[in-house]
Amino acid sequence: MTKVISAAKAAELIQDGDTVAASGFGLACWAEEMGIAIEERFLQTGHPKNLTVMHASAVGNRRDKGMSHLGHEGLTKRWIGGIAIASPGMAKLIEEDKCEAYNLPQGVITQLYREIAAKRPGVITKVGIDTFVDPRVEGGKMSPSTKEDIVKVIELEGEEWLLYKSFPIQVALIRGTVADEKGNLTLEKEGLHMEVLPIAQAVRNSGGIVIAQVETVAKQGTLNPKDVKVPGILVDYIVVSKPENHFQTENTYYNPAFSGHVKVPIENLETIPLDERKIISRRTAVELVPNTILNLGVGIPVNVATIAAEEGVSDQLILTTEAGSIGGVPASLKDFGHAFNSEAIVDHDAQFDFYDGGGIDLSVLGLAQTDEFGNVNVSKFGTRVAGCGGFINISQAAKKLVFAGTFTAGGLEVKVENGKLHIVQEGKAKKFIKKVQQITFSGSYAAKVKQPVVYVTERAVFELQDGKVTLIEIAPGVDLQTHILDQMDFEPVISPNLKEMDRAMFEENWGKLKSIIAEKNKVLLEVGNH
Repeated sequence: MTKVISAAKAAELIQDGDTVAASGFGLACWAEEMGIAIEERFLQTGHPKNLTVMHASAVGNRRDKGMSHLGHEGLTKRWIGGIAIASPGMAKLIEEDKCEAYNLPQGVITQLYREIAAKRPGVITKVGIDTFVDPRVEGGKMSPSTKEDIVKVIELEGEEWLLYKSFPIQVALIRGTVADEKGNLTLEKEGLHMEVLPIAQAVRNSGGIVIAQVETVAKQGTLNPKDVKVPGILVDYIVVSKPENHFQTENTYYNPAFSGHVKVPIENLETIPLDERKIISRRTAVELVPNTILNLGVGIPVNVATIAAEEGVSDQLILTTEAGSIGGVPASLKDFGHAFNSEAIVDHDAQFDFYDGGGIDLSVLGLAQTDEFGNVNVSKFGTRVAGCGGFINISQAAKKLVFAGTFTAGGLEVKVENGKLHIVQEGKAKKFIKKVQQITFSGSYAAKVKQPVVYVTERAVFELQDGKVTLIEIAPGVDLQTHILDQMDFEPVISPNLKEMDRAMFEENWGKLKSIIAEKNKVLLEVGNH
């Protein structure tokens, strides 16, 4: 019997009250045909209803593809996800309290599929302790109607851990490139592997159904077994997609450089103009050491790779993305998670195993709300639900952490000239506030485990010292009182060794990063010899 059916027929197999797990990162590995079919069936018949919907990453948008298809009152009863902001329909449902909502760390969700597949009690980890997902804080609950505790504090061998509890999943929505007639699934044109295999295993061992979207179907026995990512014994149904519903990334239909089929020249990367973003990226790059294994977040942090290229030190970095790429150069926002010329692409859950164990030497993440104790919020602002994504995993486990962003937000204008920074217009919103709305990164936990943390802005650099945000550097041309202290809702500790940021960073051509890293390498060698 053929496993190939239409998306409409596949949608009819989903029962009211089912738990549905979906792969996806942007639009990578997301089964858009199924999203459309489920939405159409619900709007026409009112079924399926009261679903629990689960996904680890941001899934959307390219104008409301992705999880927004399931963002209807009555269709989704409970959301368990890493990021909501990429799916406006789902985010609106949460913000209006029309569904229960749990925002859990991206890495934890990817690992939870494995625990469900193996019928273990759940993910036991320190990831999330003292953040909003800790049940003693908020338990990851993002809407008032969300009551049940699905995260628990436990003690093992005298240490405190969080248990993210397992539960059965009835439906898997996954995606690949080709499936043969028996359902064996390849991912050769996907730029990421994501968690398609553990989702399929979890659902199969829960007694559910696995639906795989593909571009084409091959005759059985014709696929190289080494190319098969999900074996046919795990796949129940195959849905063949239209090309417009099978984008490789949120922005790109298909780029062979993302899937490793070609290597593209990257020497001519576009340079960054001399503005606040470049100053922040340059100062952040000072934190690099030789052969740094690096993770860069969305936005300004990605520019660190460009600065490294401009300064001729790209060979000193090993860039990674939480989605699974290792080596190469991470792509920009609309293709985020992918990389040009990757050396390897590993499974999503495996990448987070490496991250959680301290595999990253340095992570550079975005700077949003920050308070006097070094807590950072990137997950919720007012009623707007963004989601933590991989932020908690990455920020908590990196050997060293830099938060990089502008000092204020909303209309900030600066001018950089003659080795100085001039504030032309201040941003409307302060980022350094008395108390963050939600703790996505815990300064107290970082202080407890002695994690080095630096906060880099265009006008000031802070460190987390003894659990307090401490000012250590100030930009040339900036007034301490007017431009820094008056723009904060708390008074930071001011280092007795407060110094001026290197004026060379505020010139058109910097040219110092190679010597900075070489000097660090010299120190490391001297320490090693002793």
